[in-house]
Amino acid sequence: MELMGQKIDFLGDSITEGHGVSCMENRFSDLLSSEYGILTVNHGISGTRIARQKTPSFWPDHDKDFISRVPDLDADSDVIVVFGGTNDWGHGDAPLGTMQDRTPFTFFGALHTLYTSLITRFPEALIVVITPLHRLNEEEPVNENGHRRDGTLKDYVNAIRQVAEYYSLPVLDAYKESGLQPAVPVIQEKYVPDGLHPNDAGHQILKNLIYTFLKNR
Repeated sequence: MELMGQKIDFLGDSITEGHGVSCMENRFSDLLSSEYGILTVNHGISGTRIARQKTPSFWPDHDKDFISRVPDLDADSDVIVVFGGTNDWGHGDAPLGTMQDRTPFTFFGALHTLYTSLITRFPEALIVVITPLHRLNEEEPVNENGHRRDGTLKDYVNAIRQVAEYYSLPVLDAYKESGLQPAVPVIQEKYVPDGLHPNDAGHQILKNLIYTFLKNR
């Protein structure tokens, strides 16, 4: 796929928004624009989740779930990239659910709702899914808001893979292939200092991953 001149909308959370970089010019989306001539639109909002929550969050912006933001994406985009899920595991109140769910209040159901909404709105665009990255303590049984989790972060990653496959959406498996595993001290120090958000060097890795993946579509 020739990427120069293409318009790509990135729908995401704090990693997409750029939490962790020294300046916004060092976000992966901005690097793609400056280095490859791609028109990128960054729709990252810190703390947001894919699934809809039943209990309002302390920070209202955290409740701007991915589904509700589909209408905010640019109608003339050539590519839509969805990069989220870590906050659903990290501090959401929506249960994991099952593959049969179609409600936005479980993670599986929200994935179905999100992907069908995107396909309906962008039937001619390339829709790409990126799995969450590894993070520290990703097997903790209780999340940041005190809710008991249904599984590990990998279970949420597997749900993303499974539902994306159902809709035949290409998946960039950053959990499997990014090389960003902050449980390894040197990786945390160089790329993910807080154990979750990549720094400038980490966004360089994400930029390269995304560019290569899209270039080969």
